[in-house]
Amino acid sequence: DDGRVPENAAVPLEVLGGFDIGKCRRWPMLLINYCLTSDKKKPLSRLSAAEKPASNPRAVTMRYTTSWMAARIPLYAALVFVGCNRQVAQEQPARPTPQPQPEMKAAPPTPIAKTKQELGEQSWDPQWDVIVEQALSPEMLSARVARGVRSYCPRFAAMSDPDKRAFWAYTFQAIAAAEAGLKPTTDVRHTEPEVAVEDTVSRRMVRQEGLLQLTYMDAKRYGCDFDWEKDKRLAEKDPARTILTPRNNLLCGVKILENQMLTQKKPLLSASSYWVTLRPAQPSYLVFAKQMKNVPASCRAAMPPVEEARARRRGPAPATTPAGDARAPAIATRASASSH
Repeated sequence: DDGRVPENAAVPLEVLGGFDIGKCRRWPMLLINYCLTSDKKKPLSRLSAAEKPASNPRAVTMRYTTSWMAARIPLYAALVFVGCNRQVAQEQPARPTPQPQPEMKAAPPTPIAKTKQELGEQSWDPQWDVIVEQALSPEMLSARVARGVRSYCPRFAAMSDPDKRAFWAYTFQAIAAAEAGLKPTTDVRHTEPEVAVEDTVSRRMVRQEGLLQLTYMDAKRYGCDFDWEKDKRLAEKDPARTILTPRNNLLCGVKILENQMLTQKKPLLSASSYWVTLRPAQPSYLVFAKQMKNVPASCRAAMPPVEEARARRRGPAPATTPAGDARAPAIATRASASSH
């Protein structure tokens, strides 16, 4: 009634530049309140004598206040608009630059995959190629590993990155074919005394599980995403178990092979490989070798004369001989191989 405005509604002009975007909607009312407050506090003595009628000085003061308010509102509104827009620009997060996705190339089917497809049985899922190819580190595409895969891909060093990824996807398909027949829920427990050891994570007799026949101990050794506490509540062959999930199993396999070839600096075929199927002197290696008969064509494409001559001078890759009984499964030496 007395024309006063609460003090907390007034907006000092000197802070108009520092806006809070969350309060922009309140600025129109705050602006008007500021105009009314600042103008009503203008002393009457500043009016000229001609503007001060003796009969009704209050009416003249209100007319004067209204004219001041009308003159100031456009300026204040412009400041508010600029300030709010500036605050919006400052608050808007920068858009991340999309990273280019590496080119993927489908791997050809292994012989067992072809047979399963012809019989209408569950076979290798092409999406598993993508999982493997995306998980490969740049070092697995470098010349560092070319010598280690020469027995199956002599042109590895000269191939494009997509062709190299396809070779590795095919290699893991061949390992899965030899180890588990391409069945993600394969679960095996060996009973031989030399390999019937306790799994340090599950605290039960060790079992090899999934496409690549891995164990819960591998979660500690290689940082694999296996959760025994969750899996122990599920049935032995429940596909929901973390160790049987193709993605988890394949990603773990990539880490294991990278450890063998990059950290231990050993070739693909090695007497101390995690997988017995990659140990050339073991009988089960023949199963893997049979599945490697359909490697990508780029691996064995005709080499230039100079490259072919160099390959002949180098000769075949050196053979490796395993230690111990040739019939022993892979688990017998996996612990020692992972500690090298």
